[in-house]
Amino acid sequence: MPYPVKGFTLIEALVVMTVGTILLAVAVPALSHAKAAASSGSVRAELAASLLDAVNHSAIAGTEVVVCPRSASGQCTGTPVWDGGWMVYADINGDRVHDPNETLLVQTGPIDASVHLRSTSGRTRLIFQPNGGNAGSNVTFTLCDSRGTGHAVTLVLSNAGQLRSGSPTPEAARACVYGS
Repeated sequence: MPYPVKGFTLIEALVVMTVGTILLAVAVPALSHAKAAASSGSVRAELAASLLDAVNHSAIAGTEVVVCPRSASGQCTGTPVWDGGWMVYADINGDRVHDPNETLLVQTGPIDASVHLRSTSGRTRLIFQPNGGNAGSNVTFTLCDSRGTGHAVTLVLSNAGQLRSGSPTPEAARACVYGS
């Protein structure tokens, strides 16, 4: 009596591998987009929290508070690129340099490599006054990620310290995504 043959035919195995490949081809980009969206949302929330800390401390302590992109050495970079993180400190002597005796309120590390944050080119350092307002003109942050220019957003900080979102110009979105 012959034994029954068990297993898969070559055709069945190829069909299963084809279906698996198609599912993987659909899942990987979706997962990548979800990760980029989550990273971008995290940077947005962290920036909003840092700005709120700056407003609160300046109003409560009655001193100016500086928010700026941070260099590896722990000072302000003077550029509109915030990808390396940022710092928030009480500027007691008003020299716009973080001195050892000045309270460091927030110091973030570099943001996820798939996310970019840029400020208005002339606004590389934000100064919050004791009344909680932001000195100077409004500042616009452009936040983008690896999903491309269509997913870039702006975060506009008013002089009163209020943050609102919007859509960047196509040029600002391209500059954010492609680093130009």
